[in-house]
Amino acid sequence: MRAGGARHGGARHDARLSVLARVQLGLEALYRVETRLDVEAFVIDEHEREATGVARAPREQLLVRQSDDELSMALFVDARAIDNLERHDPAGGLHAGNFADFCLVVEGVSHFIYLALCAAVERRVSALELELQAEVDKFACCVLLQPDAVDVRRRLFRDVRFADDLPPLERERYRTANDEADRYAESLQRRFVEPERLDEMLADLRRFYRLGLSDKLGHIARAAG
Repeated sequence: MRAGGARHGGARHDARLSVLARVQLGLEALYRVETRLDVEAFVIDEHEREATGVARAPREQLLVRQSDDELSMALFVDARAIDNLERHDPAGGLHAGNFADFCLVVEGVSHFIYLALCAAVERRVSALELELQAEVDKFACCVLLQPDAVDVRRRLFRDVRFADDLPPLERERYRTANDEADRYAESLQRRFVEPERLDEMLADLRRFYRLGLSDKLGHIARAAG
């Protein structure tokens, strides 16, 4: 696996890790996985993304190219979001000034880690599976920083607005991922957050992470029932 048009930084060796590096380490620790990759080495800027000729240019985007047996990835995250999180560190608390940008970064890093892990074992993964896991990751990360699950669910899943330029099939994919993640988040809130059984929530999240899409949806249906 290689970084497509990426800058190779040394974030893991810096005295103070960047926001992207810290989110990667946090997610890998949360799920007890290890990519052995540095997300910063795969980050591209706006000019590099434009050079790929992408049709859409959202604030976060994982670009993937498959050729023969090699997978190339590049991650774009709006530099303004990174700068904002460096100024308003989410580790010190989530609030109106950093919540959206934190979720943006978690989504991008979530996509990167999940696809890297699947590629390492040559497991195919759908766009819906990537989106669903990212939505769950955002909820998990936010709840661990701010235990008010009701507020987190409202911000993530109820106050959501999809981009106007999304094609119909892509819009439906995002809507499905949003709705299914909300169902799972409600079950986590009810079963684990409210009774303060966070160790059990983490165990459930780790089991969920290792399931394929159909089993993830089955797990959600059972948990929500």
